[in-house]
Amino acid sequence: MKTTANDAAGAAKDNIGEAGAAGPRILSLSAITLATRDMERAVRFYEALGFLQKYGGPFESFTSFELGGTFLNLIADARGPAGWWGRVIVYVSDVDAMHRKALAAGLVPEFQPLDAPWGERYFHIVDPDGHELSFAKPLV
Repeated sequence: MKTTANDAAGAAKDNIGEAGAAGPRILSLSAITLATRDMERAVRFYEALGFLQKYGGPFESFTSFELGGTFLNLIADARGPAGWWGRVIVYVSDVDAMHRKALAAGLVPEFQPLDAPWGERYFHIVDPDGHELSFAKPLV
């Protein structure tokens, strides 16, 4: 089979889609790692919300929770977070049920679930080390 200039141009275009004109593409976020001053307390908090532990545990220096193909990691570090740094946003199947789960575990969300003007239902909760989490779901 003979390759034409158009075939080569098409193949080059396909390769740009793979690697991008300036190099490789960013595909996804693999993990976020949060510092904790107290691993045992932090693991209890995340497990109470239903996070599934993949590695480590309450008496380890590093713990990973799997979230649908990505990971939320905890690392023991006495320095901990330095003031407000932002938030981790986690999509869930039912925001109101997640809010009820947090309350049932004795946790204190910052507010009741709200419908946001940008098209999500969400609420925030702060972990024991001051990391802000947002549990959200796109509105249909």
